[in-house]
Amino acid sequence: MRSIADQSLSELGGPWSILARQRADHVRLDELLSELGRTSYGDAQDGVLHEVNRLVFPHAFAEESVLWPELRRVLPVEEGEALTRQVEEEHQEVNELVVELERPDTGPARRAELLDRLVTVLREDVRDEEDQLLPRLQEAVDVRRLRVLGVAWEAVRRISPTRPHPVVSRRPPGNALSALPLTVLDRGRDRMDQAARRFPALRPALVGASQGAARVAGAVEHLPGMRRGEAPSTHRD
Repeated sequence: MRSIADQSLSELGGPWSILARQRADHVRLDELLSELGRTSYGDAQDGVLHEVNRLVFPHAFAEESVLWPELRRVLPVEEGEALTRQVEEEHQEVNELVVELERPDTGPARRAELLDRLVTVLREDVRDEEDQLLPRLQEAVDVRRLRVLGVAWEAVRRISPTRPHPVVSRRPPGNALSALPLTVLDRGRDRMDQAARRFPALRPALVGASQGAARVAGAVEHLPGMRRGEAPSTHRD
């Protein structure tokens, strides 16, 4: 199997293929992680990390909702389960790392450790997807199906949560049930946090409102059904 990183756009199935759309996001993530490495503790770093989150979490949510169920459908049971579980565990670790990064009592030294680990896990996740999961999908389905998956993945990505939610299931139906309320809350928080960085005078009020929305999201994560379907290795209380 050839990594999708080494294939032309035509070989991937064109711009609407899920393979091409995944690779485009991975290229953008690499740019953001490089930019993150050039920042230091403070608002500049927070701004780049915010952009990383807005790329990574909808991307992963759409994978877990659209792609990994497809892989489990088309691959032999044990192979599909093992491959997707590995990536789901990487996604779970990313969620937990970002939750700790966002805690107000996380100091500069611990923050640096968390950022280093976050970058490492995200790059490992990209390699696993480009070198293993996506080439197997490419072998198992035709180009038309790759394009259908690309359209479906893009549609889900546009209405997915943009923040870490380590408690909800990484698999359907739990992740599907949680999508709407968490997306509304997350995208509202995104706007409040952006405004807080732009308007220092309003920052205390906006930060307080964002933290309130975060508490509501935490309560949503624990509602009945939100953890249905998850694998034991990604279960968190």
